Amino acid sequence: MARRSSMKRKRHNPEQIIRKLRTAEQLLNQGQAVADVCRALEVSTPTYYRWQQLYGGM
Repeated sequence: MARRSSMKRKRHNPEQIIRKLRTAEQLLNQGQAVADVCRALEVSTPTYYRWQQLYGGM
């Protein structure tokens, strides 16, 4: 049997990801921790780091 998560998965398009990464950069510059930034953006920490690796240079 496949396990089903109670959390709904949300797919983000590249524009949404870049917008969230810019917001994250601003929050990090204000001194917030990565965990707090991820919580504010409603993404997991691994997702944040993956996005940063893929889109961070934009």
